[in-house]
Amino acid sequence: MAATDCMESSNLITCPTCDHSVSQNRGNKRIICPKCGNFYDRDSAVDELRQIRRVNREKQSPNEIKDRDEDKDKSGGTLSSIANFFQNLGPNRKTKPAGPQSRSNSQASSNLSEPSTKTPNTELPPINHSQTPSGKRTPSYNVNGPHSPRPSEKDKPTATKGDNTRVNTWAQQADSSISQITASANNNKLVYPVRTKTAEQLKEDVLLAKESKNWKVVQDFYATTFESFLEINAIFKRDPCKEYKTVEEPGLKFELVHMVYEILLKLPQEIQKVVLKSVINSLLKDKRDHDSRIHWPHTKDDLRAYLVLLQNPQFENFTTYVIFAHLLRQIAALTDQDHHFLVHWMKGLKKQVFQRIIKRLHNFISVRLFPPKPQDLPPMAKCTWWIPSATKVLALLNAANNLTSPTIVQYSEFYNPTLDHLDLMAEYYTWQNPSSCAGFSFCQYPFILSINAKRNILQRDSEQQMIIMARRSLVAKVQRRQMPDVGMLFLNLTVRRSHLVSDSLNEIARKQHDLKKKLKVTFAGEPGLDMGGLTKEWFLLLIRQIFHSDYGMFTYDKRAGVHWFSSAHCESYQEFNLVGVLMGLAVYNSIILDIHFPACCFKKLLSPAVVPYNNPQAMVGMTTMNINDLKTVQPDVANGLQNLLDYDGDVEDDFGLSFQVSVTEFGVMKTVDLKPNGSNIPVTNENRKEYVQLYVDWILNKSIYHQFQAFYHGFHSVCASNALIMLRPQEVEMLVCGNPILDMNELRKVTTYDGYSPQDQVIKNFWDVVLSLPNELQKRLLLFTTGSDRIPVGGMSEMTFKISRVGGTDLLPMSHTCFNMLVLPAYKNKKTMRVKLIHAVQNAEGFGLE
Repeated sequence: MAATDCMESSNLITCPTCDHSVSQNRGNKRIICPKCGNFYDRDSAVDELRQIRRVNREKQSPNEIKDRDEDKDKSGGTLSSIANFFQNLGPNRKTKPAGPQSRSNSQASSNLSEPSTKTPNTELPPINHSQTPSGKRTPSYNVNGPHSPRPSEKDKPTATKGDNTRVNTWAQQADSSISQITASANNNKLVYPVRTKTAEQLKEDVLLAKESKNWKVVQDFYATTFESFLEINAIFKRDPCKEYKTVEEPGLKFELVHMVYEILLKLPQEIQKVVLKSVINSLLKDKRDHDSRIHWPHTKDDLRAYLVLLQNPQFENFTTYVIFAHLLRQIAALTDQDHHFLVHWMKGLKKQVFQRIIKRLHNFISVRLFPPKPQDLPPMAKCTWWIPSATKVLALLNAANNLTSPTIVQYSEFYNPTLDHLDLMAEYYTWQNPSSCAGFSFCQYPFILSINAKRNILQRDSEQQMIIMARRSLVAKVQRRQMPDVGMLFLNLTVRRSHLVSDSLNEIARKQHDLKKKLKVTFAGEPGLDMGGLTKEWFLLLIRQIFHSDYGMFTYDKRAGVHWFSSAHCESYQEFNLVGVLMGLAVYNSIILDIHFPACCFKKLLSPAVVPYNNPQAMVGMTTMNINDLKTVQPDVANGLQNLLDYDGDVEDDFGLSFQVSVTEFGVMKTVDLKPNGSNIPVTNENRKEYVQLYVDWILNKSIYHQFQAFYHGFHSVCASNALIMLRPQEVEMLVCGNPILDMNELRKVTTYDGYSPQDQVIKNFWDVVLSLPNELQKRLLLFTTGSDRIPVGGMSEMTFKISRVGGTDLLPMSHTCFNMLVLPAYKNKKTMRVKLIHAVQNAEGFGLE
């Protein structure tokens, strides 16, 4: 009987958002779901909350009301209250977050969609959606319902006393909204209000408002424009009659959007607050259909509204971050198809607008991670979804940037240097171990990590692998009851200068299992302990010999200034494997190499980024190439193919080509079919694109496949790290080859002195001479003092350089490359300094490199 009474006194209700069911007493109406924080019924919720506020106000004394209003003004009033409520709203569980890497979506979505464990505050400060700030009603339009109300006479905004005659423009436009534009969408009628305000008219309104000190018309325009997604489309959509459902055309007046926001920043603060209130209203609008199984957005109008709101410059102020965070969350939670549309629409943004959005998102992430005033932002525990949401939106911009050629901005503009101060290895391990370390990691979105951050992760990962290999060697020695020695902890190579390549090949082949240990090189017959300088010299001399044209492994194109793999058939491709191992060892041991490969080589090196597991027959280094890639390798051939594509005449009669390519190997000409029976297939105007594509693919992929396969496996035998997945081809090139830009003034800033001071005349003469040297001699000086003529990825600021004093002005300068030290005698004048320095750097190989 008690159970029956209980059922009669309560009933079970289910949240349309998260399907969470709760019981409630009859006669009471639950407003907000205790699990996800969304509304059961938006309209009844607002009505009931208004009633609660009115009852509470009636219970207060006049003094209490006055004190409360004063406190509200000090704290930002209704806007602040709304923001506080807004940040407590739970995310929609059913929305499907999407990230750029599918393997990490589940991790990111767990943070993005995590509901709050606390019951959210249910007191929503009422905003009268049907009134402008001046108290006048504006037309209301239902985007989801089958019917939309027409504005009545009392809904028309009227000018107050003292208004200029010109100020009635907006009221006339609102009156004209009786003429409705309808569009069919799933048997519903979508009604757009008519908004014909132009940028020029808005400028005139602002000028008149400044003169008359009456901002009503401008305020009404901004309040109404951002009141709902429908209004945003009404003012910014080019033609409301068109649906613009293609990825190529968003149908937005981008110039008007730019002008509206540009003017907004110059308007009184009161109007800017009104815009934020309207934005809150538009984000709070219930975008679900009456059938809760259908989820928003229903039309592309919502996507257009998101793209417009994302450009709002008000979100650069951290006081608006609560609102901005919810905008980002809604965008991040869109479906993959909607993200696809947004990505392509973002390509149409101007470069300056694109850059501002990127900068805005970076600032949002940085301030959330390291807030200058933590008390001004909600506790981190309550908004763990802020950073994942912002990063996902940044990923959409990155995808849009990658789709354009040339790109809208440099890929480095997506770097966030603030993240360099995080525990990067913790981020990396979270990414690598999703089962044990579930959660969001910036490594899921590597475009945001700077080259310095990725290098640090790669080096730390390499160091861990070095330690593991050294520990295994130690354990093996102990198990065999042998005496451990220091040498077992390193990859020790002993080579002869006269047989540099063959000795290096033999040593690396014999010590394949030690490649992940710290490298140390010894030149046979030469005393010296390798503290880094001999290793640098070994790399330098070996690379120089292997890439020499007489050696025949690589060809060199003078116009392109790059080396490429020789397509000549070889009995063994072991030398190419050696070059790959050298590049891997260089990255592994933080050595910079003077190698000149085109960008497409590094793209092939990351195809795939991780060697296919236990499948030696898997295809590697094969990637889609185009004529632009060929221009970086063989520009003359690429220009000839481009002329073939652009030719206006009859290609078959005038060129007489077939689907063949001719190559010379060891002085013998031979032909290769680009497709089966290619010698009998003429190249015509219709199939010339296919011919060019096959020609490019043959040169850059098929003709050198075995050479590059050996090179690929050599590199990955050393750098077998999942951290490579995070790298772009350009970043791999930077890690291998360093930064080619020399700035000796930057080196001067980081130089320390032993026996000298920066004010000594000898030091002043030294830098005057160095700065006056041509670039080639500056590179030789860098090589003489550091063992490499390239600088680290981070620039000269990451280098250590020391000038030490020595007696005897008859001596030449000397160097200790292990310590980046230049030993400089105190020469009496600048002329002597120049002669001695140039003589030393031009005759240094094999001498002075200790």
